[in-house]
Formats: sequence, structure tokens, C-alpha cells
Amino acid sequence: MDKLIALALCILLIFIGGYLFYKNDTKPNTPKQTNKTTKKPTPKQNVGFDKSAYSIDTPGSIWWIVGKKRPLPEGYVAPDLVTPKVTINNKKSAAENTLRSEAASALEKLFADAKVAGYDFMLASGYRSSELQAVYYNNLVATSGQAEADRFSAKPGTSEHQTGLSLDVARADRKLYLEQTFGKDPSGKWLADHAHIYGYIVRYPEGKEASTGYNYEPWHIRYVGNELANELHTKQQTMEEFFGL
Repeated sequence: MDKLIALALCILLIFIGGYLFYKNDTKPNTPKQTNKTTKKPTPKQNVGFDKSAYSIDTPGSIWWIVGKKRPLPEGYVAPDLVTPKVTINNKKSAAENTLRSEAASALEKLFADAKVAGYDFMLASGYRSSELQAVYYNNLVATSGQAEADRFSAKPGTSEHQTGLSLDVARADRKLYLEQTFGKDPSGKWLADHAHIYGYIVRYPEGKEASTGYNYEPWHIRYVGNELANELHTKQQTMEEFFGL
């Protein structure tokens, strides 16, 4: 009798254990809750153009603004002058066919792409010493008078040509040579529309005489680097307007 009772208890315990195991095994797994929260990405702030990236006052800076009211320091000589590998004006001195190295490299790319587009340009006049600028200015005064000379030429010590960052561009065939009608010519239009891609600007645009102090010169371009050139081209401003001079 005792054996039967013990056997019955064993069977009962086995049944109860199996039931509990089955119940726990079929219970759905509930994922543990965490207190972690997904961080939202911080939106990038729209940082404006950095006008302090280069100085407009320091000699040698690619943003250095030179003009009638902003003369070069006496005796300034542009550094790192080289002759760009482009068509040059064989009627000018070797020195006048030079530019600063960075400007020269950019000009080589500009002229090469212009040629692909069907426009053959020439470096008509690049760097000028103070002495050479005096010759140009005095000759214009002698032929056209002081007032006319001041509208189209710079007195020695105030010319951008003395920075080594500016140059006059002309068609290689010399047609429309340093004439305002160059700006209406397809070649002049191409230059105005594409110069900024290479870090250049048309320094004395049409209708901006009050700002720059000079008459419209579609042939005169100035190297300022890609960032500023793109900004000025987009806003259609002169350096004086952009920097509030």
C-alpha cells in the first residue's frame, strides 16, 4: 500500500512539474524597457562668408584692396613673380609679363579653358613696378589730360598692377585691344561669366564707377581666390561694396 501511495505521489509531482515547465516555456518574452533615448542630430548652423579669412589691408594678401584712397606702401615690390605659361604680349618687357605665382597658375587654367571654348586670350599687361606705372600714367596725362588719365589710369603707388595680382586681358589677335567694346564681344562676355571659376573678378565693372573710382574696364581682371570671386560674382558686387569701403 505504501508503495502505491509513493508511486502516485511521484506521478503527481512529475505531472505538476511538466505543467509548470510548459507554462513558463509558452509565456511571451517581453523585451526589457530601457531609458535610452535617440539623440536627434544637431542641425548645422548656416555659417556666413568669413570676411576675415584674409586681410584687405595687409600688403601681399590676395584680398588686399589697392586704389586711389588705399595706396601701396612706398617701395613695395610684389613677391614670387613668375611668367605664366600663356600667350604673352611680346611688345611688353619681360617683367610686365609676370604675375604672382598663385595668380599665374590660375590664369593658365583660365586661358586653357577659354581656348577650348573658342577664345584665344593674351596677357596684355601684368605686373608693373612703380616706375613703369609712372610712365603709363604720365603718358596718358600728356595725351588726354589729368582728368581723363585719372578715370582710366592709376597714379604710381595706387595701381593694382603693382600687386602682381592684376592683369589686362586681350584677344590674341589684338582686336578690341583694351577697348570697352571688348565687354560686348563674345570673348569679353565669356571672360566676365567665367573668371570667378578660376579665382578672378572683373575688377572695374560697368556701372560701378562710383564704387571703384575707375571707368568700366572689361579687360582688367584681379585674382582674389575662388571663395571671394564666387561670392562677388553671385552678389554682383565690387570689393569696395562687399567690404563696405
